[in-house]
Amino acid sequence: MAPASKTKDSQLRLLLVETSDDDATNMLALFREAGHEPQSIRVASAEALRGALRAQAWDAILCKHRLPGLTALAALKLMQELDFDLPFIVISDNIDDKTAARAMRAGAHDCFARGSLERLVPAVEREVGDARLRADHRAALEMLKESEARFRALASNLPGMVFQLQIEPDSGLRFVYVSDGCYKLFGLKQPELLASPQRFLEAIDTHDRKALQQTFEESAAGFATLNWEGCIRAKGQTKWINLRSTPQRLDAGGIQWQGIATDITHSKETEVQLRRSREQLSELSFHLESAKEEERERIARDIHDELGSTLVAIKIEMALLGGKLPIEAAGGTLRDKTHSIEALVDRAMSTVSRVARELRPGILKEFGLPAAIECQAEDFSQRTGIACRVKCDEDGIELDEKTSLALFRILQEALTNVAKHAHASLVVVRLRREKGRIALEIRDNGRGISEADMNKPKSFGLRGIRERASSLNGEFSIFPAEQGGSHIVLRVPDASQVNVVIPAEEEPQRNLF
Repeated sequence: MAPASKTKDSQLRLLLVETSDDDATNMLALFREAGHEPQSIRVASAEALRGALRAQAWDAILCKHRLPGLTALAALKLMQELDFDLPFIVISDNIDDKTAARAMRAGAHDCFARGSLERLVPAVEREVGDARLRADHRAALEMLKESEARFRALASNLPGMVFQLQIEPDSGLRFVYVSDGCYKLFGLKQPELLASPQRFLEAIDTHDRKALQQTFEESAAGFATLNWEGCIRAKGQTKWINLRSTPQRLDAGGIQWQGIATDITHSKETEVQLRRSREQLSELSFHLESAKEEERERIARDIHDELGSTLVAIKIEMALLGGKLPIEAAGGTLRDKTHSIEALVDRAMSTVSRVARELRPGILKEFGLPAAIECQAEDFSQRTGIACRVKCDEDGIELDEKTSLALFRILQEALTNVAKHAHASLVVVRLRREKGRIALEIRDNGRGISEADMNKPKSFGLRGIRERASSLNGEFSIFPAEQGGSHIVLRVPDASQVNVVIPAEEEPQRNLF
């Protein structure tokens, strides 16, 4: 018979339990004729068999039925005790059906008579293939067990509940898997939640249940990641939970979500405390600003009434004194001094008037915000030499005192920043009404402002502007201008215009639950 072509698996590792070299050589010759390159060791005792099994891996064992001191059944039992799953072939000089059946019941894979070994090679090939399949199956099961153990260990240590949730057209809501965290989160054990998934919905706050249903519907419609937060009632306590999972379509037409439910109560409480703290800081800031404005008003009134009237009286007295001095008195020196003092008094009165306007602009109350902005821009140009152009909507912009004063202070702060840092030669201020809001824009052509400048720890000017804008429920933004410099935009609600929004009729939605 022509030898078969050699393949990758042509090498067979055969362990021969045999006393005769000739019989062993004849069996190996059968495998060589079939195209194999057998590697073999011959042993003849139980101790030698044990050592060979532990020394290396084997593909099959060919065992003589009866050896001096070692039978085939004893060799088979030895292999099984060592936990090896190898094809065990019994070869006998004379074997009857009863002996063969006994060997097969003990675990042998096949039995052959010494005189008829034509089927030996195919039988060994078949059993070796089956043994390798069994080994692969055991390895896969072991890997599956290890993977499952890792998953369960990971799921049990996660701060929440890992779940697989299915929603099918006929059966509705059903949990396929929930981790041990379900008891800590919902107060329900795994079998309870798996047997009665409706208890999961019952634990969710009534007001949040509809939002959860809508979130599931949106996730199912677009196969988007589900992310929902809401309140549950478990063990007499109210908790905040977050559901985050990914949808997957099932063959039967349903949808399965795999994800995690976590307890976010602590973070929500921290968020509430942080929000409350911010509100308190905002209230404190507003209180301080109000106190500051009251103090400014008091100082402005004192400057205007007391200091201003005193300066006016000084000027009148100086004018009377100068009128009584003779023209020739001391070569006119006294009269010149009088005029010089009057000029200083005029300058002081101008300064008093400007400081009083900056502290508490009376024009803001009498003529409104546009007039106050124009007056402030004129004072800014005279004081700094920087041109300041103002454009306000012609139709009257009437704001309440609080909003007008806040916008005016923001303009003052912005112009102060321009004078200190911008190195600009032109500032443009615009006040206009747009879509139910009042917009105040301030542009300059200076060096601009960088992100690092805006995030400086001691950038109190911009921080104060943001705080004022927040107190007005407004929007504040600052970014580079098109031609260089900075562009500040502030938008606040216009109380004089009220928009009525008619809600659209909600479409009926299918209840997935």
